[in-house]
Amino acid sequence: MDLLKQRILKDGLEAGSGVIKADSFLNHQLDIGLFMALGKEIHRRFGHLNINKILTIESSGIGIAAITAIYFDLVSVVFAKKMQPNTMTEAFYSAPVKSFTKGTVSMAMVAKQYLTSQDRVLIIDDFMAHGEAAMGLTSLVEQAGGTVCGIAAIIEKEFQGGSKKLRDAGYLVDSLAVVSKIENGQIYFKD
Repeated sequence: MDLLKQRILKDGLEAGSGVIKADSFLNHQLDIGLFMALGKEIHRRFGHLNINKILTIESSGIGIAAITAIYFDLVSVVFAKKMQPNTMTEAFYSAPVKSFTKGTVSMAMVAKQYLTSQDRVLIIDDFMAHGEAAMGLTSLVEQAGGTVCGIAAIIEKEFQGGSKKLRDAGYLVDSLAVVSKIENGQIYFKD
């Protein structure tokens, strides 16, 4: 998606160790106009799959998931929590998720009432590196007996292998911008 690639080149920063900093438009300050274009494109790619729920993980994926839901006839958006709040007293599904950028492992949790065996789920990941967040989210859907219809990554760092791991596991993965490498501070995209 050219619009996203242009924005990454203009405002994204290579922050060392394969990290792309997209704070100014994707995950600290949100560019809603860009999100609308991204949501529309995600719908173009996944709209034929009868999605009835969108799943993401807090907090960076929530904004894009909410905007994308507009294009899927206002389906519910569920986000996995990384820490169990006092208010989560009901039963929940959980899966460990390792964060590449933070170097931590947390438990992704979704209350059982929000994922069911009737759900046809689109997972949205803002950044896909090693695929850990998406793998954790697929586990939550499968624990519920639901169907993972696809995984949409906004920015994929292909050189870190996450999408390959997910595709090898049988999941449909489609990324809006695929970074093939980062070299000498320069970001290169897959054609």
